[in-house]
Amino acid sequence: MHAVLADERIAVYEATLGRNAVKGAADEIFGRARASGDGSYDAIVRELIARLESLRHETLMPVINATGIIAHTNLGRAPLSEEALAAVAELSRGYSNLEYDLEVGERGSRYVRVSSVLNDVTGAEDSLVVNNCAAAVLLVLDTFAKGREVIVARSQLVEIGGGFRIPDVLERSGATLVEAGTTNRVYIEDFERALSPRTALLLRTHASNFRIEGFIHDATARELVALGRRAGVPVVEDLGSGALADLATYGVPHERTVQEALADGVGLVAFSGDKLLGGPQAGILVGHAHLIARMRSNPLLRAVRVDKMTLAALGATLRLYREGTWRERIPIYRMISATLDDLRVRARAYTARLPAATAIDSDGFIGGGALAQERIASVAVSIGADKPERLAKRLRASRPPIVARIDRNRLLLDLRTIAPQSDETVIAAVASLI
Repeated sequence: MHAVLADERIAVYEATLGRNAVKGAADEIFGRARASGDGSYDAIVRELIARLESLRHETLMPVINATGIIAHTNLGRAPLSEEALAAVAELSRGYSNLEYDLEVGERGSRYVRVSSVLNDVTGAEDSLVVNNCAAAVLLVLDTFAKGREVIVARSQLVEIGGGFRIPDVLERSGATLVEAGTTNRVYIEDFERALSPRTALLLRTHASNFRIEGFIHDATARELVALGRRAGVPVVEDLGSGALADLATYGVPHERTVQEALADGVGLVAFSGDKLLGGPQAGILVGHAHLIARMRSNPLLRAVRVDKMTLAALGATLRLYREGTWRERIPIYRMISATLDDLRVRARAYTARLPAATAIDSDGFIGGGALAQERIASVAVSIGADKPERLAKRLRASRPPIVARIDRNRLLLDLRTIAPQSDETVIAAVASLI
C-alpha cells in the first residue's frame, strides 16, 4: 500500500481527489486483488489508475476550452472576471450582511444587494435575482398566471437545452397556454383574438437556438405592449441571453438588449446572468416596480433564491458595466473582440513548436443559446493526426483537460476561446502526445 500511494502515477491524483479518496480507491483495488489472487504490483496500479481517472472525471474541475464556442453551455458558459472572482473570495471567507440591515441593526433582504446597480445599468424601475432564467420564468407564471391563461406566439413555443419547453413550464406553473398565429406568421390581431377574461399575460420568448426564415411575420414588442395596455394585461419577455450591449460593434448580428426591451415598454424582462452578461448563473428580472413587488411577496421566491457567492459575482460584474470597463474586464468580451491579427500571432507560437500543426482560418461561435447559429471569424491550430478522435480523447485526459473540436477529420484548437495565458499549457500537452 505504501509503495502504491507513493508511486508518482498515483500520487498525482491527490491534488484533485484528496489523499483519503485515493487511499479508499486503493483499498478497494487491493481487496479485489486478494479475492482474485492477482496481486501483481503493475496490475494493481493499472486498475487503480483506471478507477482514479473515473473518479476524477466525476469531479468538477477547470478545463481549457479549445472549441471556439465562447459561451459553451457544457463547459460552464461565461468565465468570470477577476473582479467577480475577488468579490466571491472576499464575501465567502467570512460573514457578510447578506440578510442584515446594518443601518437599523435588524434582518434585511438579500434581494436588494444588487438591485441598485441592476436598475442603474438597465434603466429598470426595479429588479429581482433568482437562481437561473428558467426559475425566473416559473416565478413570473406562478405569481401572475396560476389558473389563468398566457398567450404565446406559435413561433416562440421553444425548447432549449435540458428539455426546457415553454408549454411544459406553463403547464407545471398551473397556467393555461393559448397559442397565437401560425408557426411562421404571427400578427397582433392573432393576440387580440386570443384575449379572454382569463388572460393573465402576453409572453414573448427568445428563439435561443433556432431560426425561422422565409415567409415570416411576428408581432412586435411595441404592438404587444399597446395591446396589453388596452386590455390591462402585462407583457413579459423571456430575453434569454441577457445582452446589455450591442454586439453589432463586434461584427456579429445585433442581439436584442435588455434596455431595448424595457424601452419598448415591456413590463417584465427575464434574462440570464451567465451568457452575454458575462457573470454567474442567475435569473434576472427587471421591469415595473409594482410587478417586481408582487413577485417579492411570492413564497416560491425562497425556493429559487440566490446565495451570497452569486450575488457577489453578479454585483461585481454589473459594476463593470456601470463603470464602462466591461469590454476590457469581462472575459467573453475580450474573446469576442480579439482581432484576427492577434490570434495569428499566437498561432505562430504553436506552429513553431509543433511540427504537426498548421494555422488555419476558422469559425467560432457565440454559443450558449445566444446567437447560437452565428459565426465569428477566428483562427485555429490544426493538428495532423491519423486518428483525431483518439488524440482529442487523450487531450481530454490531460491535466488540465483540453476540449478540442473535430472538423472534417481534423483536430482543431480554436484560439479565440483559449486564454493567452493557457497557450504554453496547451502546446506542452499536445507536444507530449504527438
